[in-house]
Amino acid sequence: MTATILRAIVSAVILVAVAEVSKRQPRLGAILLTLPIVSILAFTLSWWQYHDLVAVSRLARETLVLVPLTLPFFLPLAFAERLHLGFWTALGLGLLLAGLAVGSWIMLAPSVSDE
Repeated sequence: MTATILRAIVSAVILVAVAEVSKRQPRLGAILLTLPIVSILAFTLSWWQYHDLVAVSRLARETLVLVPLTLPFFLPLAFAERLHLGFWTALGLGLLLAGLAVGSWIMLAPSVSDE
């Protein structure tokens, strides 16, 4: 239970830090956002809890494949002003694009873990 509470607190601190920094310095906020902080924490906490390198390695391989597939999420948000999209429309389109990319991969590609 303590580990779960700690994970929630760390996640909240990261989200608040990115939101606060990005108001003043969008580039620095983007740098914080692109750091694999969540992945590092997930790998570390998984190792700390289970000491299973095979599971951590599989998680890393799956993450390595999925990260590029989620990049279409940013396109509508990045070009929202040019495309005259509102925030919620751009966010929804980004989620749709990322969902289509990841969903296609899930339906069509073999699991990286099976290799």
